[in-house]
Amino acid sequence: MVPAWREPPAQIALGHGEVHVWRVALDPPSATIAALASVLADDERTRAARFHFDRDRNAYIIARGALRTLAGRYLERPPAALGFGYRTKGKPYLLAPDGAWLRFNVSHSGDVAVIGFARGTELGVDVERRRSMPDLTSLAQTSFSPDEYARFCALAPHDHEAAFFRCWSRKEAVIKATGEGMSQLADFDVSLEPGAPARLRRFAGEPPGAPRWSLDDLPEIPGYAAALAVAGHGLDVACWDLRLVPGC
Repeated sequence: MVPAWREPPAQIALGHGEVHVWRVALDPPSATIAALASVLADDERTRAARFHFDRDRNAYIIARGALRTLAGRYLERPPAALGFGYRTKGKPYLLAPDGAWLRFNVSHSGDVAVIGFARGTELGVDVERRRSMPDLTSLAQTSFSPDEYARFCALAPHDHEAAFFRCWSRKEAVIKATGEGMSQLADFDVSLEPGAPARLRRFAGEPPGAPRWSLDDLPEIPGYAAALAVAGHGLDVACWDLRLVPGC
């Protein structure tokens, strides 16, 4: 079971076999947003400027700035000096010389971002704000595997909303870990029933019961569903709250 969110120690080091996940509130003071914007690269500032709404623009700046700030701590490098590349299907990575060992993933929804880091191990994180949607059954049919859809439909209607976001966050974490994108959604099944622990029930091309990827729910964030997928099993996961202050 993944431990609860807690305050980080004064000194943070990421060891082999460890995963660190950070929770970031997307409503810091304007001075903090400005400080985070100052460490972004030109292409990141250009992307931020394309957002029509301030809320979306600020969420991107905070999440990306927090990623740079944390990665800079792990690598003992200035956040603004870090360079990022993008794999064929869009998964970002750190350019050399910084990218040799640090792996990361970012997700944000509503007022929360989560950022995961590991040493030499691919991972994916996802957070989804739970909300009422008009036709979850139709959406599940197009988003879930046939097995997941059948199990979703077997649930009582009052369980559908929580089950949908539970399943979706788990699936998003997996496809973000693999880097294969939405085309992979039907290639694996995850648990979704109320009270069922997060797990991969099937992954195409892997022996039943012995998947390469491990899957866990992140500690509770009221009003959200959040999950972590990692290549490997038995890793030590720590979950920290990042307190952003002006000047970062």
